Amino acid sequence: MLSLFLPLFLVFLLLGLPIVFGLVTAPALLLWWNGQERDIVLLYRNIYNGMDSFPLMAIPFFMLAGELMNRSGITLRLVEFAQAVIGHLRGGLAHVNILSSMLFAGLSGSAVADVSALGSMLIPAMEKQGYSTRFAAAVTAASSIIGPIIPPSGIMIIYAYVMGESVAALFLAGIVPGILIGGSLMLIVWLMADKENLPAATRRATWGERGKASLNAFWPLMTPVIIMGGILGGVFTPTEASAVAAGYALIIGLFVLRSLKLKDIPDVLIRSGMTSAVVLLLVGAAMAFKTVASLSHTPELLAEIILGLSDNPLVLLFLINILLFIVGMFLDAGPAIIILGPILGPIFLSMGIDPVHFAIVMAVNLTVGLLTPPMGLVLFVTSSVSRLRVETVARATFPFLMAEIAVIFLITYFPALSLTIPRLAGFVD
Repeated sequence: MLSLFLPLFLVFLLLGLPIVFGLVTAPALLLWWNGQERDIVLLYRNIYNGMDSFPLMAIPFFMLAGELMNRSGITLRLVEFAQAVIGHLRGGLAHVNILSSMLFAGLSGSAVADVSALGSMLIPAMEKQGYSTRFAAAVTAASSIIGPIIPPSGIMIIYAYVMGESVAALFLAGIVPGILIGGSLMLIVWLMADKENLPAATRRATWGERGKASLNAFWPLMTPVIIMGGILGGVFTPTEASAVAAGYALIIGLFVLRSLKLKDIPDVLIRSGMTSAVVLLLVGAAMAFKTVASLSHTPELLAEIILGLSDNPLVLLFLINILLFIVGMFLDAGPAIIILGPILGPIFLSMGIDPVHFAIVMAVNLTVGLLTPPMGLVLFVTSSVSRLRVETVARATFPFLMAEIAVIFLITYFPALSLTIPRLAGFVD
């Protein structure tokens, strides 16, 4: 069934059908073709069942927290803090862009939110400093990938829900890979400084200016500390942590920074609600497809094919990285995790691969897919923000994409990079 589903699903995408409808229409047509009309009822009933989950409530709350933070002007404070810390380097504003994405990741957990919030601010600022629009857009798009990797992360929540893993363990496992990606992008900026004729460094901020910027960014930067501290301390569950984050963002915006107005809240709720609805519909549709795929024994058949290629886990990890990279070109990370996670996860678990390690490899790989044509969502959002053609942005991101692929293979073959922090916290043996 999977061999027929994927081509049909891609045809629907090329015709412009939304992903959520493609995920349920393609298997429904195949079930009808096979005379399995009863299973069609099961397919659509499981759309609601796939969304009816307490852990998944974390997604809309984290979306709301990110929207509140963004509307409160938090983004500007994070950029000013990053500027004070590393703005004096050659190509300083490019480095600021990357560091801001790393800091913003701890608030939103979304690549699209990163591009929308930081891109609209930093791309024009970089242009004024002498950076080409092409380079500014490339840095913004590439660094936004860090958003879903550094906790909190929506795709980590989805993976934990589908595979029965600990959300806290996945959050902790994403910290080092996220930092590695940010560091690799900064290295590329440093290497490209002469070729791209990046602007010379601005003056180094004084310690007083750095102190002021740190104080302004203090309350926003406490968000990930409260989230992870509360989860690891057993104060609240990840779902409860998301609600705490939303409440904290509301209090900071209304009463501490006083940059959020009561009149802004309805629009914030609408925007976060619309975004959450899209994500949850995707989860429901993908879970429905997963149920139908299991009835056709597709996971078992694919497992036999994969294990028939090689019995060496290192070789299979290499091949799976290639497969996930290709899948990421066409499918968003959330649906891809729900469809492929239950198929691939048990295979590598049986070969002795730690489930948290495989989760990070899969999540990072599919997240980087947001940066690859033809369906890379980050490319389209960056194109809209920068007013460049999608193909222009895609070509400009190539050096950064190569750095991110290198990090993927690094965390693939050195599990300690992602497992050390969860192991120290007692989540991994």
